[in-house]
Amino acid sequence: MTTISVDAIKQLRDETGIGMMDCKKALTEASGDIERAKEILREQGLELMEQIGREANEGRIVAYVHHTGKVGVLVELATNTDFAANSAEFVAFANDVAMHIAAEGPAFVAPEDVPQDAIDKANAEFRKTLEEQGKPAEIIEKALEGRVNSYYKDNCLIKQPFIKNPEVTIEEMLADLRTKTGENIQIKQFARFEIEVAGCADPLLASS
Repeated sequence: MTTISVDAIKQLRDETGIGMMDCKKALTEASGDIERAKEILREQGLELMEQIGREANEGRIVAYVHHTGKVGVLVELATNTDFAANSAEFVAFANDVAMHIAAEGPAFVAPEDVPQDAIDKANAEFRKTLEEQGKPAEIIEKALEGRVNSYYKDNCLIKQPFIKNPEVTIEEMLADLRTKTGENIQIKQFARFEIEVAGCADPLLASS
């Protein structure tokens, strides 16, 4: 089986606007051929956002502060044009993302932002537990793959179910916004600030 590099996945994602996992699956099916992978994505009915020559140099920074004043978020989103950055859909999405970050506290934007040593450490601990339980090697490998996906869901913003509508992920909402605006919208980075409330691990819960 062809090994798909992280660089190839990032290139396809940058050129299409499609989520990383879908890009990886398409590249795997295409044996690493990026142009064939694009055809596969089209065949699957996924909207392609060809971004060659269209850098996301516009955007906005959105701030969210919970009414308790104990949790605050700054999030930077990028897009191709100032017109899109000022659109109602873009602003609403940005505000929803900032609120979600405040509530859920993800550590990273996307799976490719997770340091490999963090994944390796989590896998090593999980593998040791399964081996001590006497699990067969093939079962362990499948379990590790599921463990990684679970780690991404717990720690990566775009993989998390949206707090106000768990039926959709942040990644799916982002893909919808790209389709509506026709622009290469990206969540670039975020910072979350929290003042811990005595006797409660979650200051949002302390206010309820």
